[in-house]
Amino acid sequence: MNELYPAVSTEQASESALGAGDDLVARLRAAVLEKLTYSVGKDRNAASERDWFMAVALAARDRIVDDWLTSVRGNYRDNRRRVYYLSLEFLIGRLLVDSLSNTGLLEPMRAALAGLDIDLDKLRNIEPDAALGNGGLGRLAACFMESMATLSIAAHGYGIRYDHGLFRQTISDGWQHEYPEDWLDFGNPWEFSRPEVNYAIGFGGVVDSKPRPHGAPAQIWRPSETVEAVAYDTPVVGWRGVHVNTLRLWSARAPDPLRLDVFNQGDYVGALADRMRAESISKVLYPSDSTPAGQELRLRQEYFFASASLQDLIRRHLKQHGDIETLAEKAAIQLNDTHPAIAIAEMMRLLVDAHGLDWEKAWQITQATFSYTNHTLLPEALETWPAPLMERLLPRHMQIIYLINALHLDRLRREGYDDAGKLASLSLIDEHNGRHVRMGHLAFLGSHKVNGVSALHTELVKQTVFRDLNEIFPDRIVNKTNGVTFRRWLIEANPQLTRLLCETIGPSVLDDFSELKKLEPLAGDLDFQKRFAAAKLANKEALAKLIADRLLVKVDPTALFDVQIKRIHEYKRQLLNILETIALYNDIRAQPMRDFVPRVKIFAGKAAASYTQAKLIIKLANDVARVVNNDPTVRDLLKVVFLPNYNVSLAESIIPAADLSEQISTAGMEASGTGNMKMTLNGALTIGTLDGANIEIREKVGDDNIFIFGLTTEQVAEHRQNVADSCETIANSPILREVLDSVAHGVFSPDDRNRYAQLVSVLTYHDHFLVTADFDAYYAAQRAVDRKWRDRKSWQRSAILNTARASWFSSDRAIAEYAEEIWKVPVREG
Repeated sequence: MNELYPAVSTEQASESALGAGDDLVARLRAAVLEKLTYSVGKDRNAASERDWFMAVALAARDRIVDDWLTSVRGNYRDNRRRVYYLSLEFLIGRLLVDSLSNTGLLEPMRAALAGLDIDLDKLRNIEPDAALGNGGLGRLAACFMESMATLSIAAHGYGIRYDHGLFRQTISDGWQHEYPEDWLDFGNPWEFSRPEVNYAIGFGGVVDSKPRPHGAPAQIWRPSETVEAVAYDTPVVGWRGVHVNTLRLWSARAPDPLRLDVFNQGDYVGALADRMRAESISKVLYPSDSTPAGQELRLRQEYFFASASLQDLIRRHLKQHGDIETLAEKAAIQLNDTHPAIAIAEMMRLLVDAHGLDWEKAWQITQATFSYTNHTLLPEALETWPAPLMERLLPRHMQIIYLINALHLDRLRREGYDDAGKLASLSLIDEHNGRHVRMGHLAFLGSHKVNGVSALHTELVKQTVFRDLNEIFPDRIVNKTNGVTFRRWLIEANPQLTRLLCETIGPSVLDDFSELKKLEPLAGDLDFQKRFAAAKLANKEALAKLIADRLLVKVDPTALFDVQIKRIHEYKRQLLNILETIALYNDIRAQPMRDFVPRVKIFAGKAAASYTQAKLIIKLANDVARVVNNDPTVRDLLKVVFLPNYNVSLAESIIPAADLSEQISTAGMEASGTGNMKMTLNGALTIGTLDGANIEIREKVGDDNIFIFGLTTEQVAEHRQNVADSCETIANSPILREVLDSVAHGVFSPDDRNRYAQLVSVLTYHDHFLVTADFDAYYAAQRAVDRKWRDRKSWQRSAILNTARASWFSSDRAIAEYAEEIWKVPVREG
C-alpha cells in the first residue's frame, strides 16, 4: 500500500469484509428508522424523500462521530502539532455519498434502504450543495481538508457559515440573474451547533495608550461595536474513516438580538437594526464591493473570521499547553489566498495586547506560525484596502501595520536599500491613487513560507507581484502544485470508470492511486478501449438526459463533448471558445460537403454580480446557442448549451462525461486550475495554453495526448508591449474577421443589433487577454482535435493514458508536500 494512505483498522476491516452482509445492513436499516422516528419525528408511511434524506444523513453522521471523537482524543493524547487552514471559501458540495463512501458504508446503506423501498440515488439529489464557495479556490480547500483527514494530519478548517453563500444563478432570456441560495432552509444534518464556543469581534472605536512601569505604553483598543462569532462544526472524514478532522465555520450574531426599549417605542425595524448589521457579515459570500458599503462589509467578513479563528486556536493551545510562547511549535496556520491576510495583524494584536508579549517575540512567533498560499497574479484579487477605511474599522490593526512597515523599511535601509522607488514597492502601504494597505505584502512579510500553486505560477509570483520581496527573501517562495481528491472526482463522480479500474487493476487502486499507471500497457488494447469507451458513453448518456431535462435541448451522446466549466472571467477566455464555435457554425453551413465531427459545446459558470463584461459573455453564449440549436442547416452536427447554476454536484455530472477539456486562459494568468486535473483523471484530453498546471499535465501525459496552442507567457508579455491593437491580426485572419463581423452586426442578437458592438470594439482595440492573437492557433488546434477524434483507436489510447498518468495530481501528494516542507507535521499511518 502507498505510504500516503493510512492502514485500515481491524474493526473497519471486519466491517468492510461484511460488505453488504445481513448484519451490517440490518443495523443500518434500524439506525435509519430510529432517526426517522426520534430525530425527524416522522412515521415511515408519511415520510417524504427529504425526511428520509435527513434520517439517512443523521444515521451516517452517528457512525462518523465515534471516529471523530477518537481522532480528537488522539490529537490531544499524542500532543500533535495542528494545522489550521483559513479560507474564505469551502466548496464542500453534497456530503451524503461522500461520507458513506469514505466510511465504507455506501453499498451497505444502499442495500439497507432498498429493503425499505427507498432509492439512495434519489436521496442524494435531495441534498442541497453547501453554498460556501465560488470555484477553484473553495473546491481546493475542500479537497485539501479531505486529504488532511485521509493522511491523518490533525487539522482544523476555519471559514464562514454563510446563510446564503454565493448566489444561485438563473438564466432568463440568456442573461444571468442572481438569487439567494437557500441551502440552509431545511437545516444542515452534518453540522453541530456550538453556541458555547463564541468570541467577541470588535470594530471601530479608539485606541488608548496606557503607561506601564517598564517598556513601551500599552495600547488599549476600545471598539465601538461588537459582534459575536458563533461556531458550527462539521466533521470531515478521511478515506476509510481512519481519521476525522473538523471544519469550523463562524456565524455572526449581535450580542443583543433585540433593542427592547426601541421596540417598545414602536420602532420595530430600528429595534432590529443592530442585529441585521451584525448578521450581514455571514449572510452572503463575496458581497459586491463596488460601493463603499460593500467594500466595508467585505473587510468586516475577513476580519471577523480571521479574529474568531485565531482566538479559538489560541484558546485551544493554552488549554493544552498553557504557554503562549510555544504556539509556533504546536500550530501551523495556512492562509488560503489573501483574504485572511488581516490575521497577521490580528495575531500581533492578540500576542502583544492580550497576552503581553514584547513586539520582537510576537513577530517571531507570528512568522514561524503562518504560511501563505498565493492563488492569483491579478492585482484586484491580491486585495488592497483604503487606509481611511481600515483606520475607521480597525484602528489598532492600522497601528500594527504601520509599525510592521516602519520596522521592515528601517531594516532595509540599514541593509543598504536607499532607492526610493524600490522602497516604495516594498512598502506595505501603496501611495498611488490614495493610500492603500497591500494585503499580499502583509501576508508575505508575516509568513515563513509563501507558495504558488503550479510551477509556472510560482515563477511568475517571483517575477511579478512579489519580485522585489523575493529579492530580499529569496528562500521564502516555494511551489506546491495543486491537486484534487480522487475519492470525490473518480470514485464518487465516476462509478462506471471506477468499477472498470477495480476489475482491471484490482481494488487496491482505491487506496493507492499510483496503481493507475498499470493502465498504460492496456492503452492500445482494443478490448479495454471498448470497455473504457463504454464507461464514458454511459456518463455522456446521463449528462445528455440532464441537459434535456434542464434545457429542453437534445444532444447526441456519441458526439464529442467539448467542455468549458469554470468561473466566467475574461482571462479564462470563454469568449475565445464562443468565437471558435461561431467559426465552426459558419463552416458547417457553408461547406456541407465536409465530414464534420459532431460536437456538443458545453459551458457552465457564474459571473460576479457586478462583472458586466463577464455577464455579457454569458449572454453571447446563450445567444449563439439559440441560433445554432435552432438552425436546421446544422443538421445536429453542432449543439451549444449553457448549464445554469454551476456547482459541485453539476460538476460531478459533467466531468466524467467530458471528452475535451477546455483550459484556454491567457498564458501567465491562470494560477493552476483544478478542473483540468479532474477531467484528465476522468479520461478527457486537454486543449489549452501553456498556463497554470497545463504545463505539468503535458509533462505527465505526454505531448501526443494533449493539444497545446497559443502564445507563451513570454510571448504574451512581448505582444502586449509591442502591439497596440488587433486591427492587423483581424485583417490577416479571414475566419476571425467573419466571426467578429457577424457578432458586431447583430447576427446573434437580432433584437438588439448593437448589443455586442462594444465587446467587438474591445477585442479590436484593447484586447488585453489576447483572444484575437490566439484565435487562429486555437482554431487550428480544434481541427487537430477533429482529426484525432476520427481515429477512434488513437483517441481512446490517449484518453486511457490521461487517466493512467494522472495520479500525481492527487491532493494527497500536494498535502504531503505541505506537511513535510511547510507545516513540519508528520503524515501518519493509521
